[in-house]
Amino acid sequence: MKKKFLPNIYLCLFLDLMGMVSYLLPVIGETEDVLWAPLSAVIFYFLFGKKKFGLLGGIFSFLEEISPGLDFIPTFTIAWFIRKKEIEKWASDRDAVIR
Repeated sequence: MKKKFLPNIYLCLFLDLMGMVSYLLPVIGETEDVLWAPLSAVIFYFLFGKKKFGLLGGIFSFLEEISPGLDFIPTFTIAWFIRKKEIEKWASDRDAVIR
């Protein structure tokens, strides 16, 4: 069984804060979103795996960042909690098989 990777929670919080920077700069902020949206999608894809979760999450991250008014959604942090729960379930299932 392959070990699952959990990114650092502080990195996820930082990346979510980067996405919210556009709220600090009302006019320039939307330009920042145009630059940040594809970058956040790529970061999400590589940070959370290149399979289904990383791909779908990357698409969601892009759409959330490019859409006006949705920057408040902490996509990376939510994904961290989902992955953490997934890893805990995987570990408990693995332990049950070993016994």
